[in-house]
Amino acid sequence: MNTPVSLDVDQARDRLAELTVIDVRTPGEYASGHLPGALNVPLDRLRRALPVLGRTRAGLLMVCASGNRSASACALLAEHGVTAATLTGGTGAWAERGHELHRPATTVRAGWSMERQVRFTAGTVVLTGLGLGLLHPAWQLLSAGVAGGLVFSALTNTCGMAALLSRLPHNRPRPADLDATLAALEERVS
Repeated sequence: MNTPVSLDVDQARDRLAELTVIDVRTPGEYASGHLPGALNVPLDRLRRALPVLGRTRAGLLMVCASGNRSASACALLAEHGVTAATLTGGTGAWAERGHELHRPATTVRAGWSMERQVRFTAGTVVLTGLGLGLLHPAWQLLSAGVAGGLVFSALTNTCGMAALLSRLPHNRPRPADLDATLAALEERVS
C-alpha cells in the first residue's frame, strides 16, 4: 500500500480554502465536531462517492479522528486514480492546536466516537466475563478472547469490534444524509 500524501495541521489550515475536506468518520463522530467546511462521507460509503470525488477540481483532504481511516480512504481513492491527502493526527490534532471544530446545526445529539464505543464495549465484555467467571471459570474465556482480540487489533492495525459496531443503526449514515452530502459535493465540482 502506498503511503498517502500527508498534510500537518498548519499546512491544512493554510490551504483550507482551496481544499475539499471529506470527513470519513461515522455521522455521530462527525456531529461531535469536524473541520470547517468538511463534508461527511463515512469510510464504508466512500465507494458510492467515487464518481463525484473523481471530478473534484480542488485538492481533496481526507480527515478522520487520528489519521488511520483517512489514510485508508486515500489508498482506496488512489486505487481509482483519485489523488487525496490525509490530515496527520486527524481532528484530534486539529483540536489540540486550538483550531475550531464545527458542529452541524441540528438538534441531533452527537454520538460517541468509534474509539470510545470500542473501549466501552471491550471493557463491558471483559467485566462481564470476569463477573460470570465467579459462577463458572469457563466464562473467563470471554475476557481472554477480548484481550486476544485487542492484541491482534494492535498488531494488524485493524479493529474487528469497530467493524461490527459500525454496523449498528446509530453508526450507519442515513441514505438521505449521504445524498445531501453528495449533492453539496456535486455543487462544488460544477
